[in-house]
Amino acid sequence: MNPNMLRALLLGLIASAILVISPPHASADNKKCADDGKVIKDFQPQEKPAPAPSAPFFTAEGAERTFADYRGAGLVVNFWATWCAPCVREMPSLDRLQSKVKGDAILVLVISEDRDGAEAVRKFYAKANIANLPILLDNRSKLMRRAEINGLPATLLIDPQGNLAGRVVGTVEWDSPEVVAFIRRCLGAVD
Repeated sequence: MNPNMLRALLLGLIASAILVISPPHASADNKKCADDGKVIKDFQPQEKPAPAPSAPFFTAEGAERTFADYRGAGLVVNFWATWCAPCVREMPSLDRLQSKVKGDAILVLVISEDRDGAEAVRKFYAKANIANLPILLDNRSKLMRRAEINGLPATLLIDPQGNLAGRVVGTVEWDSPEVVAFIRRCLGAVD
């Protein structure tokens, strides 16, 4: 093969690789997350590819995290607080969802907006028998504002490439068979 043909072949391969991993192609397939309110009443799919917000949140021990730390896993990210009655009702179903999808490369992250921090969340987890969810905190609601969330509970679905797949404002029965199947389909895991 002459050098010009080899160079053309290499450039073609590089261009194909860039096209395959570029954001419009690497983001959640909108068809995978199509719902029309049939499974999750208030689900709003992400119309155009957009990266998840990059503001940090924190573990109970104070370690800083961002959604980029979880790249490669689909994320169900719920914003909640112990003083929010609908949030409190929803938490056990999120805990059960995590146990159902733990082998599917899907993580459920619940990020508390409580001003009293990890101690308030620990007390709630103990009282409600929450066993499968890490304690995560949004100091001064920076991540919530960056994600353009105006009320609780609210949930973001983030695909394994770190792009928003959609959002839900309000409560969901997260561990129902239909919702679990939707989460697996939308976030790229298989049934």
